[in-house]
Amino acid sequence: MKKRILSAVLLSGVTLSSASTLSTVSADDFDSQIASQDTKINNLTAQQQEAQSQVNTIQGQVSTLESQQAELQAENQKLEAQSAALGQQIQNLSSKIVARNNSLKEQARSAQKSSTASSYINAIVNSKSVSDAINRVSAIRKVVSANQTMLKQQENDKAAIEQKQQENQSAINTVAANQATIAQNKDALTTQKAQLEAAKLNLQSELTTAKDQKATLVAKKAAAEEAARQAAAAQAAAQAKAAQEAKALQEQQAAAQQKAQQAAQASEQAQTSEGQQAQAAAPAAEQNNANTQQAAQDSAQQSSSSASASTNQQNTQQAAPAAQAAASQTSTPAANTSSANTYPAGQCTWGVKSLAPWVGNYWGNGGQWAASAAAAGYRVGSTPSAGAVAVWNDGGYGHVAYVTGVNGGQIQVQEANYAGNQSIGNYRGWFNPGSVSYIYPN
Repeated sequence: MKKRILSAVLLSGVTLSSASTLSTVSADDFDSQIASQDTKINNLTAQQQEAQSQVNTIQGQVSTLESQQAELQAENQKLEAQSAALGQQIQNLSSKIVARNNSLKEQARSAQKSSTASSYINAIVNSKSVSDAINRVSAIRKVVSANQTMLKQQENDKAAIEQKQQENQSAINTVAANQATIAQNKDALTTQKAQLEAAKLNLQSELTTAKDQKATLVAKKAAAEEAARQAAAAQAAAQAKAAQEAKALQEQQAAAQQKAQQAAQASEQAQTSEGQQAQAAAPAAEQNNANTQQAAQDSAQQSSSSASASTNQQNTQQAAPAAQAAASQTSTPAANTSSANTYPAGQCTWGVKSLAPWVGNYWGNGGQWAASAAAAGYRVGSTPSAGAVAVWNDGGYGHVAYVTGVNGGQIQVQEANYAGNQSIGNYRGWFNPGSVSYIYPN
């Protein structure tokens, strides 16, 4: 019994101490990782503060461009209103000039037909009196003066319309230049805002990832500490149980010794009265006592062997799930891809890669292929060609197909993942592709 209890105490102490030690080491390792993650977070925070100045610079540029855009828009509105007013004035002056030209032309034709000089002389000669002659001369002067005034006004209007046309053209040119500037600024604003957003998102993403990783490590550390606490509690319970069993064994031994002493006293009394009979019985009693001790030792050894076998069986059972998990990880099948085609089997990208090995392996979804191909140095255009890759970009995943024939505005293609078909085939015959880009092999 003493051997069994001692073995159980030692085994539980060693096992639990090892578990406690491993848990402590694991917790210490987590502390190191958490400290490393804190350093990373601090570095990212410092980088974020350093990048904030760049963000502020970009924001200032954006604000400047937005202010310039507003000023140009206001100037354009003013110039467009001015141009409209000048256009109306030019239209009015043009109408007057045309009318005067017509009037002067009519007078010229009339003068050519009636010989104006002779008409003036006849008017004076045929006058009935001097007063009549004077009136006729005065009328002729008024006509001549009116014609001169008309010619003068005509010259003035022509000069005015030329000036207004120049002003109008200047306004139109300025509006056009402003519109070009606005378009350029719009592109610049888009780029600057995209850079600003990218900078913010990148920093925030890295910082969030670092914090999430730290939280994961903190949770793992807490789990390790809890495991250590449970192991320590189990060890204390095992030690307490072993102490109780040892105490019970000591009490049993004390009771047995007391009974043996009482039996010895009774034996001495019997020996005194019986004499030789007691001496003859002594060897038999000693043999019985030896047999009793041998039986006790055999029982202790059998108990120890049973405990050892139980411990080995428990360790084997604990090791089996780990072995099964390792076997499961080892036998996990790989994705349905190969080094020559990394796209998901059955998808449109996989189908085109199978038909056109020259395309890249990491061009993304179908709608992203045109941009990826252009970045990789391939030509991208809108003219269909046999052997090219057709790219539809609907704003979602998009679609790609391998062009096998071109007939005017129609094409034929080989494709996968069309209308639910996961294999490669010609499912549409000749068709109009609509708005599509083409990637040409080099």
